[in-house]
Amino acid sequence: MNKSSFFIIGQHAVIEALRNPKRKVLRVFLTEESKKNIHKKSPDKNLLNDVKVYFKTKKELDKYSTRENLQHQGYVAEVEHIQKPILKEYIKEKNNVTLICLDGVTDPRNIGSLIRSAASFDIDGVIIKERNFPSESKLMYKAASGAIEYINIFEVSNINSTLKNLKEKNFWVYGFDGDGKEDFTDIEWKGNNILLFGSEGSGMHKHTSKYADFLVKIEINEKIESLNISNSASIVFHHLSYLKKKS
Repeated sequence: MNKSSFFIIGQHAVIEALRNPKRKVLRVFLTEESKKNIHKKSPDKNLLNDVKVYFKTKKELDKYSTRENLQHQGYVAEVEHIQKPILKEYIKEKNNVTLICLDGVTDPRNIGSLIRSAASFDIDGVIIKERNFPSESKLMYKAASGAIEYINIFEVSNINSTLKNLKEKNFWVYGFDGDGKEDFTDIEWKGNNILLFGSEGSGMHKHTSKYADFLVKIEINEKIESLNISNSASIVFHHLSYLKKKS
């Protein structure tokens, strides 16, 4: 087995990995039913060309997902990592870039859900601390529902120095905080922007929040203390997508 390979599970995660020309899929484990479904989903292209396919029963595939208590839906694949994009190269000649930066967010389900929302609303990429990114998590891939194949994930060694460098390259940093002075919908959202989200428990690290040019919030009623980070992010991404289409 290739040392750089790992397993992903779930219909959307596996099918989108097969569709991604940048993703090397080594082996696919399918039930007879899931194979038929793959051909229905992609009638014009055989996604299983040049891939080793093994047919298994649902029970045989359970061993790949019971530990995480996930539903494999009849789809399991062994894949390799995509080559990591380099942030400084990506932003070189681009304008009006919107990136998410995750400070202390470690839960694979939240990261996967957030990636799914970001890809859905055309966010340009996600910045995350290298050691906090669960790059081989079945849970993250399942929660992302295939969207991880369509967005740039920038793994960095230090969030604070990354934000400092981006600010020097004309990026505005907006930290999302319940105590922010301004509602995020009141911002014009022009130019290059970083959307900085902290962890659900403790929020942004105090030192990291100092790199935010503005602290903004999502207005919610007084009955609810706060929103899940993936829900918060989806609200923000949708608003920014709406503004972009409107302009």
